[in-house]
Order: sequence, then structure tokens, then C-alpha cells
Amino acid sequence: MSDKVLVYRGKEIAAYGFGDPHPFGTDRHDVFHAELDQAGLGDAIDFGHPRPALVDELALFHTADYIDKVSRMSADGKGWLDEGDTPAVKGIYDAASAVVGAVLCAVDEVMHDNYKRAFIPIAGLHHAARNRAAGFCVFNDCGIAAEYLRNAFGLKRIAYVDIDAHHGDGVFYGFEDDPDLIFADIHEDGRYLYPGTGHAWETGTGRAKGTKLNIPVAPGADDAEFREAWQQVEAYIDDQQPEFIIMQCGADSLEGDPITHLCWTEEAHAEAAASLCRLAEKHCDGRIIGTGGGGYNRRNLARAWTRVVQSFVTT
Repeated sequence: MSDKVLVYRGKEIAAYGFGDPHPFGTDRHDVFHAELDQAGLGDAIDFGHPRPALVDELALFHTADYIDKVSRMSADGKGWLDEGDTPAVKGIYDAASAVVGAVLCAVDEVMHDNYKRAFIPIAGLHHAARNRAAGFCVFNDCGIAAEYLRNAFGLKRIAYVDIDAHHGDGVFYGFEDDPDLIFADIHEDGRYLYPGTGHAWETGTGRAKGTKLNIPVAPGADDAEFREAWQQVEAYIDDQQPEFIIMQCGADSLEGDPITHLCWTEEAHAEAAASLCRLAEKHCDGRIIGTGGGGYNRRNLARAWTRVVQSFVTT
């Protein structure tokens, strides 16, 4: 097993975006990699290159009708895949499939003991539901990865931890009644921010009642409030003893993001990533992947994601 961290890059995942003036532009990949190149990590990183996800892999989480809809609308390049946040630009099916493929490649590399840790910057598309797009997210790579870990490797207890400013509703509701999908999410209170969900009382349904952790925080919350919430997340994940950790580390929770209202610094991301690495060592044979998620202030996302990779390297 290599002691390096595997980081994904390539024009295939860089193509995921919706052009100007949409907040989710295709420049986000290169902005991050330029910052990472300046971080002095050198020989501590290997670079991976994505492959497209297969239709059968997309169907682990998404319905056949929805996959077909994305394919058709991507070819036409017209209209909206949701209510008006996610345009059906030409080629978005291929770009979204590459994002999923990169995440599944990372899972394969970790599960085959080639690496313990991997990071995929243009991923963490946590709003997409099983049957629809939402909030700039076409295919839910994190949800697909959880199903893939079960289907291909027989894992049962997978932890999904989300520190994006927005609630990871696509993952939460996709597994709301699943007691073995360990879910913890710190996000801006849904009374003030899309998608309006993730209340503290949303703890799962049916057999999963009480197995999900949502921690909404007020607009303007800073690193001190993040650390207070993180103590709950860390204790929860430790108690749940997962077999694999998926981290969604959206940088739109940093101060200065144009569409959110939190005031964290990149230190929150560094500390969360280090904490999850320690928990992965304790419970998961070190197995963790990070996904970039949101972030629309380019300087913020470059610095926050780079700090996640640094924590993956040094912890």
C-alpha cells in the first residue's frame, strides 16, 4: 500500500459545470489544482485520472428513467434538469458520469489497498435525489459510492460526513430509512438557506429512526461554533464504528462565499479532515475518501480543499 494520498484531476471532471454566469463554473478544478501545486506536498501525492461511470453504476442509486432523462437532455443542451438551478448544458451527462467514475475509481484504489486516502475535488454532488437533479447536482456520486461499497465489496456500515454549508439532502433522504448508512451533517440552518432541510429533529425514519445526525447552525457561525458542533460529529462517528468514511467538504461554509452565510475558515476543514482520518485509522483500516462539494468563492475552495489534502497527508 502506498503511503501517498491519491488526488484526482483531469479534463473529464473539470468539464463538470454550467458556464458563466452560473456559480458552478468549470474553472473550479484548475483553481484548486493551482493552489495544491503551490502547497509543497510534492512526493506525498499521486494523481489519479477518472473514467466514466457505467450506466449500471449510476443505477445503483438513480432510477433508470432519470438517467435516461439526463442523457437525452444533455444531448439537446436545452432546458433545466430541475426547477431552475441545474441547466441541461450539452455534455453534462458525460461530465457528471466522469465525476462518479472518479469517485468509484478512488473507492476501488482504497478498497484494493493501493491507497488509504483519496480526494476528488469536483465531486460531492450531494443534492441529487434518486429520481431528480437538484442544486447544481446531476448524479449523486456519494450516494452511488455508498451503494457501490456495499454491492462490490460487501461493506455494510458506511459513514457519510458533510460540512458543506448546504444540507446534504440527496444523501439524507436517499438513505433516510437505512440504519446502516451513518450520516452526520453540519450545515447552515435550513430556515435561511437552500434546500431548507436538515433540521435537528430529522434523525431518520422507520428502522433508521435515531441513526442520523443533523446539526444546523445559524448564519454567521464561526470556527468556534463549528468546533462545538464537530465534537458531536466526532463522538457520533466514533460510536457508530463505520467500515468506510466518505467526507463531503464543501467550501461554501467559509466566510465570503457569495451564496451562503457561514463564517468558517479553512482551519475547520483541516481539523475535520484530520479528525476523520484518525477515526478511519481506528475503525476502517484507514479507509477514507474526500469529495470537494460546493464552494463558489474560488480562493476559499482552493485553500479549503488543499487543507483537506494536507490533513490527509500529515495525519
